[in-house]
Amino acid sequence: MKNKAEIPANEIEKQRDIMRKILEASQARQAKPLAYIDTYGCQQNVSDSEKIQGMLAEMGYGFTTDEFAADIIVINTCAIRENAENRVFGNIGALVHTKKKKPTQTIVFCGCMAAVPETIEKVRESHKHVDLMFSPNALWRFPELLHRTLTEKGRVFETAIDDSAIAEGLPAKRDGTVKAWLPIMYGCDNYCSYCIVPYTRGRERSRAPQAIVEEAKALIKDGYKDITLLGQNVNSYGAGLSEKTNFASLIKMINEIEGQFLIRFMTSHPKDAGVELFQAMAQSEKAARHIHLPFQAGSDRILKLMNRGYTHEEYVEKIAMARKLMPDIIITSDVIVGFPGETQAEFEDTLRLIEKVQFDAMFTFLYSKRPGTPAEKLEDNVTRAEKQVRFERLLDMQNAISEEKHKKYIGKSVQVLVDDRSHDERYPLRARTNGGRLVHLNGTEDLIGRFLQAEITHCNSWALYGEAHTNAL
Repeated sequence: MKNKAEIPANEIEKQRDIMRKILEASQARQAKPLAYIDTYGCQQNVSDSEKIQGMLAEMGYGFTTDEFAADIIVINTCAIRENAENRVFGNIGALVHTKKKKPTQTIVFCGCMAAVPETIEKVRESHKHVDLMFSPNALWRFPELLHRTLTEKGRVFETAIDDSAIAEGLPAKRDGTVKAWLPIMYGCDNYCSYCIVPYTRGRERSRAPQAIVEEAKALIKDGYKDITLLGQNVNSYGAGLSEKTNFASLIKMINEIEGQFLIRFMTSHPKDAGVELFQAMAQSEKAARHIHLPFQAGSDRILKLMNRGYTHEEYVEKIAMARKLMPDIIITSDVIVGFPGETQAEFEDTLRLIEKVQFDAMFTFLYSKRPGTPAEKLEDNVTRAEKQVRFERLLDMQNAISEEKHKKYIGKSVQVLVDDRSHDERYPLRARTNGGRLVHLNGTEDLIGRFLQAEITHCNSWALYGEAHTNAL
């Protein structure tokens, strides 16, 4: 059944015609044109960059890590925190020098920041060396927009938010050979009061299950063994589809594909994660025993101000339910420290939740004010110094919990998937357990892409270290 949000095939073919036109121009050049892609932010942005790379490859571009050698530079941005925005603007400003050296260079600004009105105006007025700017929802039109940039005088800005379209059939060029990102839906309807994403990526819309399953089959056929299903809130998968389906049923569909692989997913929203999801995970042998379930705060008042849709106790009950069905599940989370108006007692509620749940790992963030969000208007009377003290206290607590959990692996043999090289000469391989725990291993590169047993010898709060058993599973 066709997805009503899907862009018509003739519109996708129009983009492919333009790709062929740009390919002809690329092949007519004396030297192959080169592209440099710089990606910030979440896994969805990484997936978007893979599509940009795929389209550029079909248009005849090679790739470089040297900004000065590049004929096109694509900056795929993240708007979720101020620090990321500052880094982007710093790097965009530095590209004045690359363009001065190579005036024909094309500079592209895309991603979530390209949908923020204040950013659009800033780029338009203060970064005139940027030639093309487009929002995440216009990504499927990249060939058309690039062709206009290359052939017409003037800069191109395509920054409107279209929250009703899904583009199928775009090429993708993935960087790895073991792990793959597989988007299942786009946009977000949650409107957490601190988050800019619904304003930059639009409302929720889901890909047709048949399209997702076919892409998963193709990935497995190509040798990918660790497939992560992506969405701003995967638990609400099914939004906008004419056929009745949900995320739990999608996991079961993918689980039925032949082959040895793992199904991962992110991100889950606690208000929508429930027994049906946990049962689907427990009943699907290829579903990794890991869930990333951001709780963000332990105070009910703060959770309400955040518009999260659950309470402290409801979150803890969901974790208990998941562990009852899957005693070996690994649980990770996100938390924000210093939300406007958070009191010391409310921060203690967060520590209390962490103590109860005993997360395996956690990503911790200081609150970052985002223009245009409801939280921007809230009064904040806690100093940055006090927030930092709380942040470090929370970090110390979680690091201690993580290290104690990791110590329990020492001396055990666990199944891992070797997915890449590491930067540690003593342990040149990087692997993941079924539950997503990072393992640094000894061994040779021919083990990459293989499931094998590893004996864990030592650990720290962030990773396990071990010896690889070369008998692949």
